[in-house]
Amino acid sequence: MSFNAIDSSSLGVTSDNEDSDGLLIPLPARLIIVANFLPLHAVRNHTSGEWHFEWDEDSLLLQMKDGFPSKTEIIYVGSLKVDINVEEQEELSQMLLEEFRCVATFLCSHLQRSFYNGFCKRHLWPLLHYMLPISSGQSQIFDQTLFRTYISANRIFADKVMEAMNSDEDYVWIHDYHLMLLPTLLRKRLTHIKLGFFLHSPFPSSEIYKVLPVRDQLLKGLLNADLIGFQTFEYARHFLSCCNRLLGLDYRFKQGYIVIDYLGRIVTINIAPVGIHISRLERILNCPSTLAKIQEIEQGFKGKTIFLGVDDMDIFKGISMKLLAFEVLLQRNDRLRGKIVLIQIANPPRTMGKNVMETKMEVISLVKGINDVYGSPGYTPVVFIDYSISPHEKIAYYVMADCCIINALRDGMNLVPYEYVVCRQGTEEMDRHCLIHEVPKRTSTLILSEFIGCSPSLSGAIRVNPWSIQDVADGLSRASWMSAHERQLHHQKHYRYISSHDVAFWTRGFSKELERACKVNANQIYHRLGISLSFRVVSLSPNFRKLSISEVVSIYKRTTNRAIFLDYDGTIIPVSSANKVPSTALVSILNDLCANPGNTVFIISGRGRTTLDEWFCSCTNLGIVSEHGYFIRWTKDSSWESSPPFGINFKWKNTVELVMKSYTEATDGAYIESKESALVWNHQYADVEFGSCQAKELSNHLQSLLIDAPVLVHRGQNIVEVKPQGVAKGMAVEKILKQLSANGKLLDLIICIGDDRSDKNMFRSLNDAVARPSLAAPPEVFACTVGQKPSSAKYYIEDTDEVLELLSAIVETQNGSVPNE
Repeated sequence: MSFNAIDSSSLGVTSDNEDSDGLLIPLPARLIIVANFLPLHAVRNHTSGEWHFEWDEDSLLLQMKDGFPSKTEIIYVGSLKVDINVEEQEELSQMLLEEFRCVATFLCSHLQRSFYNGFCKRHLWPLLHYMLPISSGQSQIFDQTLFRTYISANRIFADKVMEAMNSDEDYVWIHDYHLMLLPTLLRKRLTHIKLGFFLHSPFPSSEIYKVLPVRDQLLKGLLNADLIGFQTFEYARHFLSCCNRLLGLDYRFKQGYIVIDYLGRIVTINIAPVGIHISRLERILNCPSTLAKIQEIEQGFKGKTIFLGVDDMDIFKGISMKLLAFEVLLQRNDRLRGKIVLIQIANPPRTMGKNVMETKMEVISLVKGINDVYGSPGYTPVVFIDYSISPHEKIAYYVMADCCIINALRDGMNLVPYEYVVCRQGTEEMDRHCLIHEVPKRTSTLILSEFIGCSPSLSGAIRVNPWSIQDVADGLSRASWMSAHERQLHHQKHYRYISSHDVAFWTRGFSKELERACKVNANQIYHRLGISLSFRVVSLSPNFRKLSISEVVSIYKRTTNRAIFLDYDGTIIPVSSANKVPSTALVSILNDLCANPGNTVFIISGRGRTTLDEWFCSCTNLGIVSEHGYFIRWTKDSSWESSPPFGINFKWKNTVELVMKSYTEATDGAYIESKESALVWNHQYADVEFGSCQAKELSNHLQSLLIDAPVLVHRGQNIVEVKPQGVAKGMAVEKILKQLSANGKLLDLIICIGDDRSDKNMFRSLNDAVARPSLAAPPEVFACTVGQKPSSAKYYIEDTDEVLELLSAIVETQNGSVPNE
């Protein structure tokens, strides 16, 4: 076998890691870059049977090396673009690793077709480009079998990444939509793996993305990365909206970064437009073959204004719309006929589906129609190049084009405009040859679709709506008459941006953000939850563990004075339960607990006292804390106490209610819950994003309005609550513990169970209270949250059924029975 590797210096790889200001940037010492395909060309010699490999200089993955110091070890993981016989794979694997630092996945041909041409191209790629399955045709129906092949392929990639890793200090950078499940599969194998993911394609709005049947699995897959990168803020915003609407996750801005709190981990969102490799383009510009082609084009189109389009042949590149717009320009401008020409280069499609073939036939028909009507001897209005051309030829066309038009209907970044501007800038070598005498150098004109990623970065471009033929035609007309001075000003502005935001700049920026994002999560203690694609890690305290019922029962038997605090909704009654009234069995358990004179049992809830009093009217010795601690009643026969005491002025409620009503009227699905001590604006049934925005605005409105009032404006999960200051479950627990101590009841066991945010305050207050040095013998404390999630409690219990199991076990113990283990 023989190999051919390019010299890394030909790509301009630097030997340091300094940014433009000369400041050292900490970059990974060892990086594993993972993508669908390796940056390699592979060709088999049919005579000898030997494989020849060489670097693919056009590959972004290879060009990324410019952004790393030479001492950084880079390993590539991906597939080859050719099928390799099974018996050859082991030998080639060793050779590729030694000679190219590449780890090949070797997907079998059937899996590769089903994974790439099937799920990726049939389902993911159209959806990410905003295309909905609008018919029930066989190709439009979601194929679960194809998704299983997507999972299988991602698992093979995960196996290869783990083979390539040397230690936990290695960084992994995953590229594009082919591998959206890979972060989950890798996180499952190595909890603290350092993971970055960059999506090169667009990301659609939530209204489009949510039609995907496996939407949650893919979102959660990405969220297992430490850093997720997008080309534009628009794509990032759509992703954040999907996380909010589909998974209930909020995002926030933190010191200039966008972050998502996902199960205690911080996932950072990065907006980083990709750049190009300028030195490689300049190298090709200086080649004799390029210079010769430039002379040929100059002679062939002498005296004509050249419009250039360079697009892949697919349904989203808008080639047909461009041709129709060019036809309109010729129709309404007689003076331009014979003076302008559109050269359309159509890169060969990556896959040949029905849509691609139909698009190609349509383009060919339009080209023929325009040339038949407006062409003449010696003048062809549209030159259509639908075959593969060399980089030298393509760059020669860039150099000679007066205007480059990219009017894709939807695209990720699209670096063609960047390449065009750099080629129009030229090089000193070209200047010495003085090849371009009549075409003004260092000027360029761009016509760009509003729906491509590079459009926001190139502010001097003529932006058009590609769906409007008239708009595109107007853009072509404007470019035709633009002055040389204006073209020069736009060119200078664009070249400054492109030359300072090249591929090395992008690589360094993302790598630096990846290292920072990983450091944020580095010291977390993770618990592994779920199986398969439901796997996730939860950041929890190192002492956080599952509550042992047998341990609690054993300690309960050894103690005499106990306090038991129970939240209601989500703790002893499931959140999903339509009937919130306590069952007969639950009431019986509570009565049995209260019957023991050594027990002090309290229900601590946010509900109103009237409702709780009615529900637990048969529980004579049960204590009740209502409205998150405002009202406290020790037993059924005792009076209600309040904190602050009765007689507080509630005049503020009238003002707050008026404000809340105005927001309720403006927010469909929102409602007001009126309590004796508080008012709650609830938006759980409103649109997720609009409700959240309204809640934020309402909270700010009320805080400014009530700045001098003795109240607290609290924004919680789907609510905005206004209540008197000094009211919280934690303060109620502290008050109860102080009263028990004052009465001479020294507790030796405290059990406290809750499930939501308001209970965190209760757990913290409980921990603070028992840690005070005034207690001669601190009691045993079991602060327990329902469900495995980040919490101030030290224990967790699975669900409400297990809470009732615990309480039943305690009751059986005090009644003389032996509880089930």
